[in-house]
Amino acid sequence: MFRRYTNNVSKDAMGNLTAVVTGTGEGPRPRIMLAAHMDEIALVVSKIDKGGFLRVVQTGGFDPRTLVGQEVVVHGRMTLHGIIGSKPPHLTSPEERKKAAPLEDLYIDTAMPEDRVRDQVRVGDRITVYREPMDLLNHRISGKSLDNRTSVAILLECLRQLKQMRHTADVYAVATVQEEVHMRGAQTAAYAINPDIGIAVDVTFADMPGQDADESFKIGQGPAITMGPNIHKKVFQRLTETAKEHGIRYQIELSQGPTGTDANKIQITRDGVATGLLGIPIRYMHTSVETGSYEDIVESSRLLAHYIASVDSEYVEGLSCY
Repeated sequence: MFRRYTNNVSKDAMGNLTAVVTGTGEGPRPRIMLAAHMDEIALVVSKIDKGGFLRVVQTGGFDPRTLVGQEVVVHGRMTLHGIIGSKPPHLTSPEERKKAAPLEDLYIDTAMPEDRVRDQVRVGDRITVYREPMDLLNHRISGKSLDNRTSVAILLECLRQLKQMRHTADVYAVATVQEEVHMRGAQTAAYAINPDIGIAVDVTFADMPGQDADESFKIGQGPAITMGPNIHKKVFQRLTETAKEHGIRYQIELSQGPTGTDANKIQITRDGVATGLLGIPIRYMHTSVETGSYEDIVESSRLLAHYIASVDSEYVEGLSCY
């Protein structure tokens, strides 16, 4: 997908994909890193039981309450489809029926004989939920892994818009890996790029029943621009100024500490990176029906493109003076 907008695309040993778009300025040009993680939460085979049923543990933070009855894909020596099963309510005690089945009580049924399962599946193989995306009303989409492939789509749309704009900075758009397990991909990518500015794009909590309005953001009202100790003040200011200048809807998210995103690792790379963060409002995070808005994808990509176009060497030099 990145090759639509640049021929300079590479993959590193971690699995990060980096697309480089060269700026028009004379060197040395500012370097801007855009990071959106493309990994998803998953299950991992921990044991093969009698009968070929698979026991699992999780990596990345599934909500176990949502797993029973899900269709899954087992990524073994061959790709297998299966379902997540548990005891039916008829066979559970009244006490068990009052709470969600713990992950250790769930299993995956591939309908394959035990000997073939043992031949095709190994402990440690990854398992992902199988779910087709679904368009909803009001320009919304629901499906799995909107955290954070929504943001990868934003990077792609940003690069498309930059093709029509003049920008002096070199842009490194990175689809990072292993964000869900402590942001490892962003750490190595940022070290290799050594950017002047790093902007992570990830998801944030959207408004929904039972959610505190002060801790959530409106779907369809643009990205949440983050402020806090993980964020450079002047990057935050320029992002908000750019949004106002171009009529881009935005919200503000206050983070009191580490943001739990790729911005964490980018900020403390080498001798430090001026970091920003856009949060895309998503409902039902870490389930297979994450729900977001196409409008937020468009607004976020516009904001990134216009921000990049505003960056020059003088602005970058000023990042160390505040």
